[in-house]
Amino acid sequence: MPEPETVTTQQPRYGPRLPAWLERKKQWLADHHMTLVTMADTPHSIALGSAIGIFFGFTPLYTLKTLLSIGFAWICRSNKLAAAITSNLHDIFLFVMPAVYFFEYKAGCWILRRPPTHSSFHHFAIGNYLHWHFVVGVIWPALVGSLVLGVPSALISYFILRMLISRARSPKAGA
Repeated sequence: MPEPETVTTQQPRYGPRLPAWLERKKQWLADHHMTLVTMADTPHSIALGSAIGIFFGFTPLYTLKTLLSIGFAWICRSNKLAAAITSNLHDIFLFVMPAVYFFEYKAGCWILRRPPTHSSFHHFAIGNYLHWHFVVGVIWPALVGSLVLGVPSALISYFILRMLISRARSPKAGA
């Protein structure tokens, strides 16, 4: 008796294929979107945790952003896993983050009404982070400037994610 043939169906492609690196980023986003939507928590808790992660992702505190987002999510009693996932979401767009951090620094200098430091950014070394003048002159304005992008992005992501999660969990009409 002959074996039945397996039929594999592929979704139709509309337009050219994405580059491999962009296809991987798209797949990562799709996987983590499903992780956020299918978490066993309330839409408010997931959306709030995600908004906290988005906010801390914009801060220039590179090594602390995940820990800070998890800690703040714990204080706010929101979803800590959603905060950790979304705080690392900025790593996908790593190639544009230097421009974002530079904009945050310039915005912070403008908000604090102080001139930017005269050192160029490519001369900074790791040892500079240990000196107080570097923290006051560069990190503090960048941290203040991160509020310009972080707060609106967090608010927008909260409302969008809450709507998407609520919509995905609601019973389908006519089903």
